[in-house]
Amino acid sequence: MDQRRLGDSDLDVSTIALGSWLTYSGGIGRARTEACTRAAFDAGITFFDTANVYGRGAAERAWGEILADYPRDSFAIATKLYFPMSGKDRGLSREQVHKQIDGSLERLGMDHVDLYQCHRYDEQTPLEETMQALTEVVEAGKARWIGFSEWPVARIEEALALPGVAKFVSSQPQYSALWRAPEAEVIPLCERNGISQIVWSPLAQGVLTGKYRAGEEVPAGTRAASRDMSRFIGQWLTRPVLDAVDRLWPIAEEAGLTMAQLCLAWVLRQDNVAAAIVGASRPEQVHENARAADVRLSADALRAIDEALLLVAVT
Repeated sequence: MDQRRLGDSDLDVSTIALGSWLTYSGGIGRARTEACTRAAFDAGITFFDTANVYGRGAAERAWGEILADYPRDSFAIATKLYFPMSGKDRGLSREQVHKQIDGSLERLGMDHVDLYQCHRYDEQTPLEETMQALTEVVEAGKARWIGFSEWPVARIEEALALPGVAKFVSSQPQYSALWRAPEAEVIPLCERNGISQIVWSPLAQGVLTGKYRAGEEVPAGTRAASRDMSRFIGQWLTRPVLDAVDRLWPIAEEAGLTMAQLCLAWVLRQDNVAAAIVGASRPEQVHENARAADVRLSADALRAIDEALLLVAVT
């Protein structure tokens, strides 16, 4: 699988990353978590993304146990902090940055993570305090590099202007053929400053796989049918969106791809995207998604995708 350099870092990551947001935090069982993780290595995926808040530590703990079977230098792992871990543990204060990295490392059974990310921006903590604390984490060798997720553009610019602190090398935005908002400001800013995108929800919660059809019952066993994993998918399960997604089928067929491969390749066409994070509940999904890393879409296919989604894509 192709590897791309993560911003101005020295870290190369697989262009497809395996994530643990709604699945390995409790949406699926331990056995399937392990099966999907091992399938990832088989498929050439060596980049794994998690967060302390996923299952309140459950996702980190599961991967700590599973990844212990692999040499530490054979994969890269990213985790995050910000969201509540308890009634009083949340945010990006200096105390929380140090407390949460130590908690994550303990659950993962590792002495460092490759990438430590601020899950959101903390309006309650001075930016200088957060950046200094992250710098201390890097200097202590507990994280090699730092990143952010869904920060306001103005805050990104302020962080980049601070002297004497560790530099962000990654941004983790929602980005897909249906959600293109980062193209307006975030991606151009990051391109100018040596920051790569690590994209979450590149398949719009699975809607871009084509498994959901307008006027039909949600298929059993899918994310939308799961009480644990369906919280955020509702915004995409509208007739206009599903009808537009239906128009992608002939484009995928013409290209000899599944819908998932088509839409992951669309995300990876963007040079500033280092990796697209996929979730998977079955090993075969991991292998299907991994094959998208080798796909290069034609100009005609890209134009047809844009036309199909023109009225429903968020820009």
